[in-house]
Amino acid sequence: MTESVAVINNNTNNTFLLNILIKYKSLLYNFTFFVLLLDRFQVIYSIIDLYVYTAVSGISDFPEYTSVGQVDDEQFMYFDSNIKKAVPKTEWMRQSEGADYWDRQTQIGIGAHQVYKNNIQILKERFNQTTGVHTVQVMYGCEFDDQTGETNGFRQDGYDGEDFLLLDLKEMRYISPVMQGFLTAHKWNNDRALLEARKHYFNTVCIEWLQKYVQYGKSSLKKTVSPQVSLLQKSSSSPVTCHATGFYPKEVTISWMKNDQEHHEDVEVGELLPNEDGTFQKRSTIRVTPEEWKNNKFSCVVEHQGKTMTADEIRTNTDVHAKKERVTFILSVAALTMLWRRCVFEFEIETALFVLPKDDMTRNQWLSCI
Repeated sequence: MTESVAVINNNTNNTFLLNILIKYKSLLYNFTFFVLLLDRFQVIYSIIDLYVYTAVSGISDFPEYTSVGQVDDEQFMYFDSNIKKAVPKTEWMRQSEGADYWDRQTQIGIGAHQVYKNNIQILKERFNQTTGVHTVQVMYGCEFDDQTGETNGFRQDGYDGEDFLLLDLKEMRYISPVMQGFLTAHKWNNDRALLEARKHYFNTVCIEWLQKYVQYGKSSLKKTVSPQVSLLQKSSSSPVTCHATGFYPKEVTISWMKNDQEHHEDVEVGELLPNEDGTFQKRSTIRVTPEEWKNNKFSCVVEHQGKTMTADEIRTNTDVHAKKERVTFILSVAALTMLWRRCVFEFEIETALFVLPKDDMTRNQWLSCI
């Protein structure tokens, strides 16, 4: 068989943090809006607001502080401590907010950079660390159900990819799973004004801005792009890879079947990765002997947004394409798909930095030292 010509896109700095988010999932602690808008059998509306704010120490060629804003996997803003400027990344965001908005976010980002630097140093001391790469991250957000009107929220803080603090919104108190976080939890739990401000944020501010962002970009955010699926194999003795790329939104499932039965043995599912154009890619690799491949019917099943790809649309290596009667690709929809809406914010910025209220909350209320 010929060498595969499919190219797996490398990620640039613009998508570096998105790769971290996908790789570490719940261990990456970023501030996140999320919305679950499903009825019983179909998606009513899907939208994700995602902000990734990350502070890093110990890497000389990467900004100490970086923030990336996304709405439904589409990046709409960027700030880092090197350029010292918040900039729009989508036309709909550029048209919806003016210079005052971006100037405000720039100033907040500059202030957050200093808070982050201080907090990393404090945590390094608490964990008795002097060298190495270290990160401070947070995940919190809100949920809105457009069928019931129910809202919810969450917050989780992390250090070096591990749990550091968790906010119990029902009890409105912080919990730490590690001794080094007890002091911060005690400090924040005894700041009633801070807790009330955060409660107001989760119940009101977060939801209002989530709905506003949905209106800003609804024409773009509702787009659906089907994946291109390829069957890749270097030689007859090499593993066979089912590679899906160029799809949007990111929810996709790749699985294998053997003789019309689910097959999980010797299957490795790769991580979801972003492409440069805002779409995504994912792969699943199966290891089988040439004899087993020849004597059985193996099928790669790709599930994405209710569309079916025919055999003629599958891109394969030449030899594999000649044997496509043994390999089928099915593109279908998962009947019920949970699409969590998330927005990532700074470790020490306790509100959406882009949506800082002008009435009853000031920026200083949301800049808390640990």
